[in-house]
Amino acid sequence: MKRIKTDLVIIGSGIVGVATALQLKTKFLNQDIIILEKESDCAHHQTGHNSGVVHAGVYYEPGSLKAEFCKKGAAITKELCLQNNLPFQQCGKMLVATSDLEMERMENLRKRCIKNKINIREVSQTQLKKMEPNIIGKGALFVKDTAITDYIAVTRHMVNMFKALGGKIYYNANVTDIKESGRGVMVNAGPVTLEASRLIACGGLMADRLTRMMDIDVDFRIIPFRGEYYQLPVEKQGIVKRLIYPIPDPELPFLGVHLTPMVDGAFTVGPNAVLGWKREGYGSINFSIKDVHEMMKFSGFWKVVKANLKSGINEMIDSVYRRGYLKRVQKYCPQIELKDLTHYPAGIRAQAVMNNGSLVHDFLFAETERSLHVCNAPSPAATSAMPIGEYLMKKAAEKFGL
Repeated sequence: MKRIKTDLVIIGSGIVGVATALQLKTKFLNQDIIILEKESDCAHHQTGHNSGVVHAGVYYEPGSLKAEFCKKGAAITKELCLQNNLPFQQCGKMLVATSDLEMERMENLRKRCIKNKINIREVSQTQLKKMEPNIIGKGALFVKDTAITDYIAVTRHMVNMFKALGGKIYYNANVTDIKESGRGVMVNAGPVTLEASRLIACGGLMADRLTRMMDIDVDFRIIPFRGEYYQLPVEKQGIVKRLIYPIPDPELPFLGVHLTPMVDGAFTVGPNAVLGWKREGYGSINFSIKDVHEMMKFSGFWKVVKANLKSGINEMIDSVYRRGYLKRVQKYCPQIELKDLTHYPAGIRAQAVMNNGSLVHDFLFAETERSLHVCNAPSPAATSAMPIGEYLMKKAAEKFGL
């Protein structure tokens, strides 16, 4: 096994890990920084399995890290893409209300947008029909600044920037053990053992396992939620001009099934939010004995299931019964038919759940003397990646005396 000494090791080459590495290497050029990635390429998991939306920050609690990071991250992502010829389309998003209850929720979202200084426009039923003839609703909010990109391409570009500054990345390096001492942190990862002065973990779906490797006393576990998408056939890809979202239920952390144009020309429907039985289960049948056993042992899992039993059952039913899934879309776009829902790869959301059963809605961090851990980076983490990286860079500089 190859032994390597370095100043700083970063675990995970999803967009958050890479953005953090890039920020640190840019600020502290003299620091030797290595990224460890268990897969053969970057952006393999959550970053590579999302809808590619650059969020404007509509939904997030004013004053929260989510709201701050999302708005700032959207501007940085746009600039990065335009300056480096990366995919970026500012198509805008229409949030459509189809009932009186959703109109009330839409009004609350409008007020939140004002507090978050998000550029929005109220759209009447008549205006909605003119702007999106195939969409029905009682009213809508148009969010001009919402865009789409290719986050895999963005992450790969940042990896190249990081490497151009002298940073290194090791692929096929699965972290199996971490030991911290007064002198540093030793990390066993596939073919290499790293002796690092400091460590930052951006492990996504494995965030809780990385903290447990270091005996950090945390009160959460990662519960995977599977987001299933469908793709529309070519003849239906021009059905709308913008992203179309339902008005979300504020009691749930998911935004509902939406219509999303992709930068490669595809058009997706989704995602839903089904409890996952495998942390990295992207196929049609997914089950991991290890992952399920860990969930069953965690009391917070049973509490969150009990608190969301009805919605959870509905999600599972609609997952196997496509007509139920279709009804969610036809609520605002009746032209879409069952035959239009063709296969598209699923994604997995790493949701941190506390021991009391509460879902962690904002970013969550943990630390030891020589390490920092990103424990929860929910949507819009891809949009917010650079501000998260900047936050971690400043925190690392202060904590580690860089």
